[in-house]
Amino acid sequence: MNESHKRLAEGLLFTDHYQFTMAQLYFRMGLHERKVQFDYFFREYPNYGTHQAGFCVFAGMEWLVEWMQTSRCTDKELAYLEKQKGREGKEVFDKDFLAWLREGGNFDRISLRSIAEGRVVHPHEPLTIVEGPLASAQLLETSLLNHLNYQTLIATKAARIREVGRGQMFLEFGMRRGHERGVLAGARAALIGGADYTSNVGISHVLGIPPQGTHAHSMVQVFLTLGMSELDAFQAYADVYPDDCLLLVDTINTLESGVPNAIRVFERLREKGHRPVGIRLDSGDLAYLSIQAAKMLNAAGFPEVVIALSNDLDELTILQIIAQISEEGPQHGVDPNELIHRLAYGVGTRLITSAGDSALGGVYKLVSVWDKGAWTPAIKISESQTKIPTPGNKQVWRIYDRREKAVADLVSLREEHLEPGSDLILHHVMDVGSSRTIASSRISRVEPLLRHVFVEGVNVLGNPPLEAMREIRRQDIEHLDAGVKRLINPHIYHISISQKLFELKQGLIQTVKAKGAKLS
Repeated sequence: MNESHKRLAEGLLFTDHYQFTMAQLYFRMGLHERKVQFDYFFREYPNYGTHQAGFCVFAGMEWLVEWMQTSRCTDKELAYLEKQKGREGKEVFDKDFLAWLREGGNFDRISLRSIAEGRVVHPHEPLTIVEGPLASAQLLETSLLNHLNYQTLIATKAARIREVGRGQMFLEFGMRRGHERGVLAGARAALIGGADYTSNVGISHVLGIPPQGTHAHSMVQVFLTLGMSELDAFQAYADVYPDDCLLLVDTINTLESGVPNAIRVFERLREKGHRPVGIRLDSGDLAYLSIQAAKMLNAAGFPEVVIALSNDLDELTILQIIAQISEEGPQHGVDPNELIHRLAYGVGTRLITSAGDSALGGVYKLVSVWDKGAWTPAIKISESQTKIPTPGNKQVWRIYDRREKAVADLVSLREEHLEPGSDLILHHVMDVGSSRTIASSRISRVEPLLRHVFVEGVNVLGNPPLEAMREIRRQDIEHLDAGVKRLINPHIYHISISQKLFELKQGLIQTVKAKGAKLS
């Protein structure tokens, strides 16, 4: 694919075919300029089979906004759409619609209110609200889902790894196993979610952080094939990178060759005034090998060097490694707490692909239509209660208790203003018969989460620095109860709707059902 074709595929045409056919229908019916609202939300946390998420971390908005600002319907897009034929050979898109697309095929009249990237988020609450002309908002759907679903999925996985690793150094290096150039978005999301660095050089440059990595087994193999030794390979690496020397020690035999040779090189570095970084273990029983390597390094006077672990790690594997070290470390004269706090983790395939649950079920649903000078709520009825979205123009509030822990997210109508000092009635977002009241005495503060990030084509979000998004994530996770952060069977975080929104939703459901009964 040449560069021109690539730009065409990644611009306004980066969508599903039916978005254009629906936009033309709205144009034909004179509805294309009608102002509407769509909500973006997801229905379920990622479930990895043996373990489940109890929260997600939102990511992807900055790249979505950049795409919206640069996507336009130019002569090239129009030329392609003109060629589309239906089953009988007739043009799919009429000339008057294509003429409108030339002027209106952009997002200059779209506004977005969104939760900030890096924030902890939960199912069934609007993470982004899209407002603008119906045809334009419809054309946005596919790309919005593409940008936000994947990055939120990977940021969530990274946050879980960060938490279970007890905040130790964490490197993303899944580029070789990821989905083509999607790894750029994945690496960005991993950095927001908790990775300290990525091995991906390009995205590191874009985000203003140094790329990180070690060497491959092939480096040692080259030396061995040419009649030299593993020690020669390690020494050559140390000579070139004396202040950044981290050696992969499992090419031959980790404990009999790799670690002893690494220690010899480290001793020479120390004699020259350099501090070695550490070793990397990429195969075998990583917990046992970590204990034995730590014992050898400690005896040689290197208790501070890092022991980096890799090889298909994920949050559950890391949890098991830590548990094994805690149990077996003392048996070998190694303090498990000291060892756990010198570990670093290189996580590749299982992070960049979100192994176990490789897609976030984010959806884009119409919730309001502007009519007769006011927002008219819209609803989709389904036999499954979990698939009935919450209608109306909304705000999301986070409720903190006196411990400064987040205890619930409350979705309300936008005009509602929640203030501590009064009791709050919370209706379960899906279970109609379930509600509870939080007494004002238990509430320390409430925080609105949705804010404008894009106003009629203007980026008001700016470009928040990576560290700011990371700090948001750190604070939000700190405000979660431990049970919500549990890797297996996490405690359920409460997502609720306000009394007014509950009454609106149930009234609208009954009205729509009554209309359906009359038609039948």
